[in-house]
Amino acid sequence: MDSFEFNKIAAAILLALLTVKGADLIAEILIHPTKLKENAFKIEGVQTTPEGGATSEEKRPGPIEPLLASANVTKGAEIFKKCMSCHTAEKGGPNKIGPDLYNVVGSPKAKHPGYTYSPAMTSKGGAWTFGDLNVYLYSPRDFVPGTKMSFAGIKNDQERADVIAYLRQQSDNPLPLPAVQPTQGKEKAASPSGQQPSAKQATPGSQKAPQAPAPAAPPQGGGKGGPQLQNQLRAEKKTVSKGASSQPTQQNPNTTSNQTPENGSK
Repeated sequence: MDSFEFNKIAAAILLALLTVKGADLIAEILIHPTKLKENAFKIEGVQTTPEGGATSEEKRPGPIEPLLASANVTKGAEIFKKCMSCHTAEKGGPNKIGPDLYNVVGSPKAKHPGYTYSPAMTSKGGAWTFGDLNVYLYSPRDFVPGTKMSFAGIKNDQERADVIAYLRQQSDNPLPLPAVQPTQGKEKAASPSGQQPSAKQATPGSQKAPQAPAPAAPPQGGGKGGPQLQNQLRAEKKTVSKGASSQPTQQNPNTTSNQTPENGSK
């Protein structure tokens, strides 16, 4: 092959590359892609959240430590089957769209050999702790903005714990489960000030019934029936003395003995 033929072949290859690159630049200028609001392929059992529609509370997964203690590895393996189109979790397994996840729990981020990570994942740093896996699997794009992983996340806390428990088992030396922090403040919830009621504070069952007021003292001033009865007797005596009536006076119910007129006729 002479130099003239070699130059023609090299020129043809160079022209093809320039044509492809030029077409790519023109297409990027003319076409502006719109990101999907939800995944085109929906995974059963995984809730998707529209981009930009989640509140700050929805982006905060619950603590994973209490759930890992009761996580089901078998259920985690079943849920992980939905991820096997992009990942493997076996020792020496091949890299697919995503890296092999064998021994991922506790390993450094973006360090699996043979896989090219995104710059965002590479710059994340640190190891894949239980807490980081919990937040990442809840919403990968929120934990690592710019990641290549186009997965909406696992919003169910128990399912996420089952998957993490399954990945933990896929290791030559699984990490021990994290300790569950004891809950605090339960006893203080019963008392707003956080103090125990004092001994002087009476309970509902120990409160004493109010004492009845002491009976009033009998009226003083002489006589068996008091001033009112004495006035009535004086009026009756005056009536009898005038002779207005020759009949005996009626018995007064308020007295203890019968009263008879002094000058009345019998």
